[in-house]
Amino acid sequence: MKRILKALLNYFIKGLLVVLPLGAAFFLMFWAFSSVDEALNLSERFLINPYTGQPLYIPGLGILSVIVLILITGIVVTYLITEPIYNWISKWLNKLPLFTFIYSSIKDLTEAFVGDEKKLNEPVLVEDSHGFKRIGFLTQKDMSSFGLKGDVAVYFPWSYSFAGQVYIVKAEQVKPLNISSAQAMKFIVSGGVSSIH
Repeated sequence: MKRILKALLNYFIKGLLVVLPLGAAFFLMFWAFSSVDEALNLSERFLINPYTGQPLYIPGLGILSVIVLILITGIVVTYLITEPIYNWISKWLNKLPLFTFIYSSIKDLTEAFVGDEKKLNEPVLVEDSHGFKRIGFLTQKDMSSFGLKGDVAVYFPWSYSFAGQVYIVKAEQVKPLNISSAQAMKFIVSGGVSSIH
């Protein structure tokens, strides 16, 4: 009987290791999708069910409208907005202090991961004076404008979080890693549990 219970517990744990990450990932994706879709879905305001006269809700229309809006914006920015117009819009936005702070912070964070000028694209290894090593991303190769010649800025994300800290270290303490940014970020965010292939 004891052996059967031990075997059942072993099967349960193995099943849990498969079901829990899958279930959590699907739940988070479903929650994010449904939250965004519900917030941006305007079908109930504009569409009426002809049979009942009640507002008509079409699932997924909110997400679809965001995707279409992003695509149209990308096309407009690529083909219609020239450099002078872009500079004029940026100058106008800079006159709104609070908006500028929020906008530039989100823009910089977005550009760190996607776009033509990805900022977190150089994973590095930094060793401190105690011999501890940390994986981070080189963000500034020249800190002389701060009066710190020979220093560089390295961003260290925290495990199980999207926050992190920036450290200024000597350039000779930084060693480039021969892995992709995605692999480095996955390794850090997972607390070092994820393997690098």
